[in-house]
Amino acid sequence: MATVELRFSAQPEHVRTARLVAAAVARRAGVDEAVLDEVRLAVGEACSRAVGLHRSHGVTAPVRVKLSDEEKSFSIEVGDEVTTVGSGDVAGRSAGPDDEGDGEDEMGLAVISGLVDDMEVSSNDGGGVIRMSWPLSAPPVAAP
Repeated sequence: MATVELRFSAQPEHVRTARLVAAAVARRAGVDEAVLDEVRLAVGEACSRAVGLHRSHGVTAPVRVKLSDEEKSFSIEVGDEVTTVGSGDVAGRSAGPDDEGDGEDEMGLAVISGLVDDMEVSSNDGGGVIRMSWPLSAPPVAAP
């Protein structure tokens, strides 16, 4: 099992890099070429959501992305460090203290769920995590 971890400051311009890294690692892991656009889009949405949460809540910690290939699947975890308030329902966390970003947050999660069959959203006192996975269609590509 190979794992790649990426951490980046909560700046929108870094989301593109996360998408590119995710696509490259997914391709190398054996994710079907036809699914790579979905991987890119889902990672972009999840990272944009995390960046928005960090920026609107004044969190200076980096956004975390963990990419792993297992025996039959490729998984990505995108984590933020915005602590939950109240019930701990990630979908209920707004992108801003004034709740104006709540609709955008829900839309982002809806887009991700439309792109990924296996998705889990969770949160705790340390922040939130979106876990996504795709089946592998080919054996991993050996490193040169």
